[in-house]
Amino acid sequence: MQDIRPIILCGGTGSRLWPMSRTQSPKQFQPVAGAGSLTFFQATVQRHRTKSFGKPVVVTALQHCNTVQRQLAELQCDATIICEPMARNTGPAVLSAAIVIAAEDPDALMLILPADHIIEGNVNTPILAMREAASAGRIVTFGIKPSYPETGYGYITDGGEFASHKGLHNVSEFVEKPPLEKAVALLGGGHAYWASGISLYSAKTIKEEFERLDQASLTAVTQAVEKGEWAENCLKLQADSFRKATNEPTERVIFEQAKSVAFAPLDVEWSDVGCWTSMHCIGQADADGNVLTGDVISVDSKNTLVRGDKRLVAVVGMSDVIVVDTPDAVLVTARGRCQNVKKVVETLKAETRCEAVRHLAREHQWGKSQHVISSKDHDMTMLSINPGSSITIDPLPGRQIIAGRGGLSVFDGMSNRTLGKGERTMLDILDRTKLTNTSSDKIDVIMVTLSSSISHPAPMDIALNA
Repeated sequence: MQDIRPIILCGGTGSRLWPMSRTQSPKQFQPVAGAGSLTFFQATVQRHRTKSFGKPVVVTALQHCNTVQRQLAELQCDATIICEPMARNTGPAVLSAAIVIAAEDPDALMLILPADHIIEGNVNTPILAMREAASAGRIVTFGIKPSYPETGYGYITDGGEFASHKGLHNVSEFVEKPPLEKAVALLGGGHAYWASGISLYSAKTIKEEFERLDQASLTAVTQAVEKGEWAENCLKLQADSFRKATNEPTERVIFEQAKSVAFAPLDVEWSDVGCWTSMHCIGQADADGNVLTGDVISVDSKNTLVRGDKRLVAVVGMSDVIVVDTPDAVLVTARGRCQNVKKVVETLKAETRCEAVRHLAREHQWGKSQHVISSKDHDMTMLSINPGSSITIDPLPGRQIIAGRGGLSVFDGMSNRTLGKGERTMLDILDRTKLTNTSSDKIDVIMVTLSSSISHPAPMDIALNA
């Protein structure tokens, strides 16, 4: 039996997990259990990196391509990356992967995987058991037995087991995010499952269904692939064609209308980790039900989640609260009210505040950048450049750098000089400046922009390119 190709969907912004998740660094690229742990995306990759699974395909936003490449490199995992020029929901994302894979093998099996879910248990055995059904033309979606009446999930209702494929069931109905009364009824009936977002089918099958049910999207995405630009293992989809695809999830466009759709139960612990209450549920709790990450002191507190960052966080006499600390924002909310965190993000976006978009610190292929301070007089950013790496910095009046150690090469397009430890230089105000770390260790560089250019974009937004 042929190997299954994992298709990892890395879209979405995870706004309900703010302030950890931001537009430029969303939930799927954040560590599951704090600093040093695998990210949600990496955990998804590793879960299916075993026998009977082939080279993964990652579909992500163009702006996150470098992040995907860096996190795959940390795992030493080879993958094909498809970059979307704009978000068009899961339908076009899945279709783009199917078109790329079908060019190699139309009968190849695709396992669609959200990049930001947590799964505990043996998920691969029941998936592999469905290969025969998927190869026969079935669209197999996987369901989780619900443990409570969640209104934020979709449901699949059981229409009875197939005689021809053990473990495979007919779908009686798809129910999208029901009200509480309906969710309670579904749970009480005993025949409903949470829709996990995981599905299995061949590239040929899903292409044929799109041809039958959404020809416009098939044409648009096919053209986006054919006119796209390949750079090594990365495909940048052509924007003008891709934006014409239907902005809908695969479930709505295909699953709810396809006669070939079926489902199989998964007996695992599963969470889409859609909010901080979910993060508390999946964490390792102490005897008082507290999930504490980072430098945290808890006194007489119960059933709390406290996630520290760079500083000490202390909670005293608190119950059923969530505290998330980041360098530029702190969230405090009651457990059970975390779905409303999205309203905070909406307010931040309406006020065009940077806390909705980015963290103070960002990782790049060349190293790291961290915005340190802003005032009416100056703006300061710390750059950490990896050995042998180079970056280019856009020109602004009053911009200067200070080298933290020797070995920093500075090229302004006309001349080159090397800075020693503690040496300072003004950058060219007309041309971009290239900084290269010629040493064998990381070099920290302080970049200061004086008040004469504060009206320009903040340094964290200015091009810092490899």
